Amino acid sequence: MSTPEKPDTPRRRRNMGAGIAIGIGLGCAFGVALHNLAVGIALGAGIGIAIGAGSTRSCRRRGDDETH
Repeated sequence: MSTPEKPDTPRRRRNMGAGIAIGIGLGCAFGVALHNLAVGIALGAGIGIAIGAGSTRSCRRRGDDETH
């Protein structure tokens, strides 16, 4: 019995903006906990850029990113 072939579907690309948004959300939570929202947002932006750049780089390394 043969297995049916899967259709060639494009893989989902990760978006750097999503990583930045997640990081800013985490930063806001840290900012509220530290009672300094400005520092939290700055910290979150840094974390988000790192998350976004890391996921974009891993996509490129695996060949998932078709645009670059």
